Parts: sequence; C-alpha cells; structure tokens
Amino acid sequence: MKLLKINPTDNVAVALEELSDGEMVNVDGAEITVLETVKAGHKLAISDIATGEAVTKYGHPIGTATVDISIGQTVHTHNLKTALDGVLEYTYNPSKKDAEKTSPTMFRGYRRKDGKTGIRNEVWIIPTVGCVNATAQKLEAEAKKLAKKHSSIDGVYSFCHPYGCSQLGDDHENTRRAITGLIDHPNAGAVLVLGLGCENNDVAGVKKLLGDFDPDRVKFLICQDCEDEVEAGIRAMSELIEFAGAFERENTPMSELVVGLKCGGSDGFSGITANPLAGAFADRLISEGGAIILTEVPEMFGAETILMDRCETSELFERTVAMINDFKNYYIKNGQNVYENPSPGNKAGGITTLEDKSLGCVQKGGSTNVMDVLGYCEPVRTRGLNLLTGPGNDLVSVSAMTASGAHLILFTTGLGTPFGAPAPTVKISSNTALYDKKRNWIDFDAGRLLTGVSMEVLRDELYEYVRALASGETVAKNETLGAREFTIFKTGITL
Repeated sequence: MKLLKINPTDNVAVALEELSDGEMVNVDGAEITVLETVKAGHKLAISDIATGEAVTKYGHPIGTATVDISIGQTVHTHNLKTALDGVLEYTYNPSKKDAEKTSPTMFRGYRRKDGKTGIRNEVWIIPTVGCVNATAQKLEAEAKKLAKKHSSIDGVYSFCHPYGCSQLGDDHENTRRAITGLIDHPNAGAVLVLGLGCENNDVAGVKKLLGDFDPDRVKFLICQDCEDEVEAGIRAMSELIEFAGAFERENTPMSELVVGLKCGGSDGFSGITANPLAGAFADRLISEGGAIILTEVPEMFGAETILMDRCETSELFERTVAMINDFKNYYIKNGQNVYENPSPGNKAGGITTLEDKSLGCVQKGGSTNVMDVLGYCEPVRTRGLNLLTGPGNDLVSVSAMTASGAHLILFTTGLGTPFGAPAPTVKISSNTALYDKKRNWIDFDAGRLLTGVSMEVLRDELYEYVRALASGETVAKNETLGAREFTIFKTGITL
C-alpha cells in the first residue's frame, strides 16, 4: 500500500512512500494518476477540491483550499490554509465512552511513606533560584560518590533553572508550583531544596506551599546562612542518601502509574502510527485504573471539541473551554498569532495547518472520558484522562507533566530528539526509518503499524515495555544519555 485514506469522508490521503509524477495509485478501488511528486507523509488530493472548500483528513476539516486543487495533486502549504480564527464559543455535545475495567497487572515500584509509589529511587537537588545552580551541580557531583554504596539508589540529580527571583504574579506562582511539584515527586526518594536567602521564591514560601512533608525525606539549605554551603550541603546529602538507600522495590499494581503523553518533531505519520499507539496504551492503562496526562493546549486548537465532548460532566466541559480560551487570550495579550503553528520541521514532515497537527496530536489521549482538568503543575488527583494546562514546547510541557506527578512520559516523534524530562522519557518513533537511524535516541518503533503489525500487538508490546521500565528492568534512552531537563513556563515580566 502506497497511499492511506484515514477516514471514509476524507478528500486527501497520506503518501506512505514518495510518489512520482505520473505514477498510478489505488484509492477505494479507483485508480488515480499522481500529477506531481508527493513526499512520504504528505497529502494527495483524492478528489477535486474547489477554492474555499474544506480539506478533510481524519474525518475533520484541516483548513480550506486557497486555489482549485485537482485530484492527484499534492496538498500542502502552497494551496491550503488554516480556517481557525480567534476565541470561540462552544456547545457541550456529550460523546462519552466509559473505560473498560480490567484487572491491573503488576510492576516493581518503591513505596513511599506518604503512600505514593515511585518507579525510580533517586536523590534530587532542587534550587529555589537560579543563583545557586552552580552550588547544586557541585553537590550533585560529590553526592554521586556517596550514593555508590547504595545499590537501591538509581542516581543523584540536580534540576537547575534560571528563575526564582525578580518574578511577580502568575509568573512567580508558576515557578513555585513547578518546584513544589518536583519536591513531591515519588521518583525522588529524598530531596535537598537549595535556597540562596534573598530570593522572592524563598525557602519559607516553598515550605508553606509544600504543606506537610517528611523532614527525613526533604531537607532545606539556605546558602547565605552557611559559612561553607558546599560542606553543609554534603552533610545534608549524606543524610538524604542514607534515608533513600533504605527503600527497596515491591510489587505494585499498574493502576498506580501516572503517565504523561507528549508529541514533538511530528511528521505526517505521527497521527497515523505513534499518536494512535499512545492512545491505545492510554486506554489500556485507564482500563486498569491508571492515570494519563495530556497537555500541549495550543496543539488542541482545531481539535478541542473532540476532547470537550468527551468530558465526564458539563462542569468539566466548562473548565476545558476556559483552559482553551485562556490560552488563546494569552497569545492575544502578547500580540501574537493564536495559530502560529506548525513548526518548519512539522511542515517538512507533511503537516500543513494547526488543525492537521492537532487532530493527530489529540489521538494520544485515547478514546475514554476526560475526568479532570488541571492548572499548570497541579497534581493529578483523579484516575483516567487528565487535561493539563501547559504550552506545546517540549521541555516546558514534559517538566509540567512531571511536576503534576507523571512517573514517566511517552514522547511520540517523527523527527527525533535526545532530550528528556526529570522523569524517564520514552521516545516512540512514527516511522521505522527514524528508529533505525537514531537508536541512541528512540526507545520504541511505532512505524511497524505501516508494515502490517496490528495495533493490539504493538499496544501490548509497548505496555510490557512500560511495565519493565517502571520496574527498573530497563531504562529509557534519555536516562542513558543523561538528558534530563527541568524547564519552567515563563509567562510574565522579569524585574
């Protein structure tokens, strides 16, 4: 098969390999002559499309034709434009699907004293302000030597960032929420919170926002209060390492997992292979009682009604509408085009408009009901599918999902990237060529869906991979590379 028509109502199909000018292809039993070269992942018109007419893919409009398009022509940025415009009003048209209930399988996790379970037993150093980043890195290097005597400690890591001072309002709150979410994360067996002393994101404020905490697990150090902050930090790290070293893995149901879903460097195959596979995984985890986080609000634009209609209640529908329109107003307030998307890499891979990208993107969320809508870095409190407020930027969004409690991230990609979140970040390629080329980056190949491997088989294979990853039987490629980024959503001025 050289051409894939995704939905019976579509008037374009996706080339599964490069098509040559004059080549004959078959769609719905009819022969079509290709009128110009069509790159793999790009779209071919399978019927005549008049100027101003909707171009349809995934069974939904992805924009309007800017000129008459003949059957057999390629459809891309030269003859298709977005139909999206401004802030919209929405109507709740419930189209809900309750998750199937199945018995949970088990993994081997670390049970914490607060009842949470981690999939890693790491010791983290988290600066309250960027001024102490270098000190955090020094402490990380020294503490790694101390941790070697504990086989149950999976690593020592500092998560530096440039914020924590000279911020006001919501911008300041974003930093505080991201940091406290990371402190609370169950993948950290112990945490050192490192402050300077004069920052507005001070240790006292962090403690207040954090609430009750275990002083054996979380320790605080204010550098300005110490004659030698490195020496004091090493003493604190030594105690934290001893505390974390006592944890051992134990049997835990997969229902306790929280998994974040993200796509980046998408191509024309992402919405056909990797994203639907992530959605199939999400449905299975939810059927066992697990939790899924879906974010990238700007990459819901154009497909948001699909998620809105799956909201469990009308109240959740209203909160989803507010999340979408608040993000659009954030763009407008800053004088930016709401629909400045896709990226150059997306376009090179065959994605033309934001609708095209979003309709592929939301498939990561599977097919079950939306059970909760979360603010930026707000902790997950409901099993099932959770929508999280956050931008499309890869580093910012995976950091936000980690701070909200994601044990790991499934990251689908058609172009590839080496980066990772503070949590294990599993790269799923949309095409086999990327998997073969970048095996040092990519963990799982969803491109096999195009070669006849069934969705059910690949879903179960991915599920078993995640179970093994959560149990510490394997590690994600970002962990091997040492690629762990913590990036906070910057929304306001800097004093």
